[in-house]
Amino acid sequence: MEGVEYEYRTGIGTDIHRLVRERPLILGGVTIPFELGLLGHSDGDVALHAVIDAICGAAGLGDIGTLFPDTDPQYKDIDSGQLVLQVQQYYKKDGWQVVNVDVIIHAQAPRMGPYKGQMKREIAGLVDTDFANVNVKAKTNEGLDAVGRCEAIAATAMVLLRRRLK
Repeated sequence: MEGVEYEYRTGIGTDIHRLVRERPLILGGVTIPFELGLLGHSDGDVALHAVIDAICGAAGLGDIGTLFPDTDPQYKDIDSGQLVLQVQQYYKKDGWQVVNVDVIIHAQAPRMGPYKGQMKREIAGLVDTDFANVNVKAKTNEGLDAVGRCEAIAATAMVLLRRRLK
């Protein structure tokens, strides 16, 4: 738009959780069939947790641990999508909107290919942006470290926010 000026900010978020038995595997808001799931105070969705931290960084909202401490019983087993929606209220109140989200899921197994489109749709809906503004990538760790040994799954996210200058 001609004559409209924006302020832009980027944020980066990361998260990692241990894989354990008897927990569902939820990534990017999508339940993925797998014999292991992510251990966490919430549902353990490292992809959404990384997105939350990236948004918090860009909007100056602190971090996920400050907003939703794992010592607070109200967040026990909570759907991480609900946490994203709470964060959305904070950044929108300050005039921010999501320009784009880029997520990398670091997992040796299972393969993420069949689920990336669903994750993109879920993330786009949660942060209130177009599907085309979200990208989800998956990387193995080539057998290295806890991720490569299938002991954990990690995620990294980058977010670009903008708001109109007054």
